Amino acid sequence: MKTTVLETRQLNKYFYEPQKFQVLKNINLQVQAGEFVALVGKSGCGKSTLMYVLSTMDTDYEGELCIRGQKLSGMKQNGLARFRNEHIGFVFQFHYLLPEFTVLQNVMLPAQKLGRYSTKEIEERAYSKLKLLGMEDQALKPTNKLSGGQQQRVAIARAMINDPAIVMGDEPTGNLDSYNTGLVLEIFQELKQAYGQTIIAVTHDDAFAHRTDRIVEMVDGRITGSNILVS
Repeated sequence: MKTTVLETRQLNKYFYEPQKFQVLKNINLQVQAGEFVALVGKSGCGKSTLMYVLSTMDTDYEGELCIRGQKLSGMKQNGLARFRNEHIGFVFQFHYLLPEFTVLQNVMLPAQKLGRYSTKEIEERAYSKLKLLGMEDQALKPTNKLSGGQQQRVAIARAMINDPAIVMGDEPTGNLDSYNTGLVLEIFQELKQAYGQTIIAVTHDDAFAHRTDRIVEMVDGRITGSNILVS
């Protein structure tokens, strides 16, 4: 029996500028451990807003969000920040790596912030994640010397460093060419198949979406469909 790793109940969100507007409407969503989910819909449908709520980076909403059975709605910011760093890895459209740091230093940062491991252990974990992503030989190179595809692989390694319950991506291939998009998709599939990693990704790419386990479609702030894909 699969375990529910993320669940929302009657989640609603409003924007108030220039006037009150409901951007998320009664979102009820469950994601199972080890599932690879694509969140799709036209621009402005609310999918990126929903992703930021799911990731706990946006706390201004109504309803409930639970991850790993823990209710996060109403939790104080310090507690949320620690929970997020420990249990959620996030991959953005743009990698947001520190250009003056090496690949290894960038990957180590979330584990250093978590403070659970020694420096030696963090370095070993970082090398392990980089090896998984085919970037071990680039570990001591400044990130500004890498290609766009390589930088995004480093960003994925950084998201994985604390062995999160969920990896979330907001258009993680949106800034990449078709070749590197394919590489990132293969990495996500490998993480899911070999390591049971739960992944939720916002995407405009139909080919990407159709190679996940399930497509969740949004229209005008609502989830209108959830289709399990048969490989």
